[in-house]
Amino acid sequence: MITVNNLSIAFSGIDLFDNVSFVISDKDRIGLVGKNGAGKSTLLKILSKQQEPQSGTIIVSQSQTIGYLPQEMIPSSTMNILDETLTAFEEAKRLEKKIEELNREIANRTDYESEEYERLLHLQFEANERLVLIDAANAQAEAEKVLLGLGFSRSDFSRKILEFSSGWQMRVELAKILLKKPDIILLDEPTNHLDIESIGWLENFLINYFGAVVLVSHDRVFLDSITRRTIEITAGKIYDYKASYSEYVELLNQRRETQRATLTNQQKQIAEIEKFVERFRYKASKAKQVQSRLKLMEKMELETIDEVDISTIHFRFPPSPHSGKIVVQMKNLGKKYGEKEILKDVNIIIERGDKIAFVGKNGEGKSTLSKVIVGEITDYSGEYKEGHQVSIGYFAQNQAALLDGNKTVFETIDEIAVGDIRSKIRNILGSFLFGEDDIDKKVKVLSGGEKSRLALAKLILSPVNLLVLDEPTNHLDMDSKDILKNALIRYDGTLIIVSHDRDFLQGLTNSLYEFRNKHITEFKGDIFEYLEHRKIEDLKTLETSKAKDSQNKNSVVSKNKMDYEKSKEWERELRKIRTKIEKTEQEIEKLEEEISEIDSKLADPDIIQTLTLDDNFYKTYQSKKDLLMQKMKLWEDLSLELEEKSQQ
Repeated sequence: MITVNNLSIAFSGIDLFDNVSFVISDKDRIGLVGKNGAGKSTLLKILSKQQEPQSGTIIVSQSQTIGYLPQEMIPSSTMNILDETLTAFEEAKRLEKKIEELNREIANRTDYESEEYERLLHLQFEANERLVLIDAANAQAEAEKVLLGLGFSRSDFSRKILEFSSGWQMRVELAKILLKKPDIILLDEPTNHLDIESIGWLENFLINYFGAVVLVSHDRVFLDSITRRTIEITAGKIYDYKASYSEYVELLNQRRETQRATLTNQQKQIAEIEKFVERFRYKASKAKQVQSRLKLMEKMELETIDEVDISTIHFRFPPSPHSGKIVVQMKNLGKKYGEKEILKDVNIIIERGDKIAFVGKNGEGKSTLSKVIVGEITDYSGEYKEGHQVSIGYFAQNQAALLDGNKTVFETIDEIAVGDIRSKIRNILGSFLFGEDDIDKKVKVLSGGEKSRLALAKLILSPVNLLVLDEPTNHLDMDSKDILKNALIRYDGTLIIVSHDRDFLQGLTNSLYEFRNKHITEFKGDIFEYLEHRKIEDLKTLETSKAKDSQNKNSVVSKNKMDYEKSKEWERELRKIRTKIEKTEQEIEKLEEEISEIDSKLADPDIIQTLTLDDNFYKTYQSKKDLLMQKMKLWEDLSLELEEKSQQ
């Protein structure tokens, strides 16, 4: 449990948090939401003790452990992937040493009734329990399982961590956190570094995790799958909802409607008071009433709308110059990095107006082909031809990092703006949610989402007819993603987008190119049609599809008859039943072990004589057997319920 009391912190005179208090319980599944720059990442840093609050207290139990994954970090390890991951089990060595010391100290004491003796026993119990939980005896097997789940191959295990990109290095850090099995996991945009397959694996892991999970994520599907509580950060305050993200959005809209209604009533009341005062200001007989109303108006605290409604804020990409019918053409294109072949025999034609999504596991060549298209990679085999009068705009995964941190927001745009557009810079920045107070900020103080928005703002200054966007939604908040998506839907040029964000891709593209085993396969349709076509349960991806199809054939067919929202609810109910079954199986196993132990004692003539002297022995024995029968019956009922539910 973490208790936050009267937390306050401010930057440049702006309150991120103002006397904020809340509690994170042991089994919580919390989504932290709010605009970019609202303080979500700052709050995670404070909770993980990476940053101190300016005032207030953060209380964490001494025995509790916290795992924290920031948005970005710079690993410095020189070890290989597997060895670095195995460092997650170093706690086990410390625990073993601690247990040895406690055992020696307990063995040398005779004050069995003292508080100190009880304290030592308690510490011993906690250490042993923690050691069992970590399961260091199976360290390598557990590490390999998690690494494979996060997208690594076995051939990667022996490679140096520094050979991998920062995104893959972040996966190693995530693997270490999951293997440490902390009581509370704090994750800041974990899906930014994952492909759809790995996101699906992480979803399942966190759903079944024993401890508390606190997430910052702008992936709606991911949040809805995991969280059951949503904490909104806005204007220095928090609003705590016992609801998933989708449920929170509905409650948020209700709250804003209430605020608007309250504000309207207050304004009406103030207008009536002002009218009364103006009318009777100079009448002595009404002096007392006038003063009373003026005091009432002074004491009145006007309702505030916590966030500006940005639904009307939008931007458009400039009209695209006309290009030839064929925009991009490839024939037998291939690409190798040393001996490693990434792409082989790629034959595709992209025509004017196409809106295409590149999907597939990380490392399958999506970004590589994007760089071929924009001209950053030229050492490929086969043929690549660019169509007539094609002009390209490119947003790379690291585009935000390429910004000059010492320039202001305004200077960043001003340096590339030419002609009449220079007079519209403030309007352009406003469309990307940069207010008057923001445009003079240095880029280096911006949040990850703000930097991404600024990089996108630069993209629209030059009219292009082919947009190539590589993970443009990383770090963007929900509102910013919606604005970008609406702009891309209206864009009249050709679009190629690399993304793992299922919600963002929905309705945006008219075809998908699946990258798999060095080859590319085209699918006509949007992301969910594609996933249904592939029969991937619960939006899992590509590598595990065959197994999932065979296990869930009937349920997948059934799911296709439902709309997406109903499907999510159906899947949620199935997960609840499976969790109950798993818990019941554990209880049955424990009872069977206890009964087996008693049976062994009953078989020993020496022990049974002592046991029969206890009047409660047979009652306890029988109650365990009765409870076992109840649990067996419950397991049968739940299994039947799961079977029936799966066939709906």
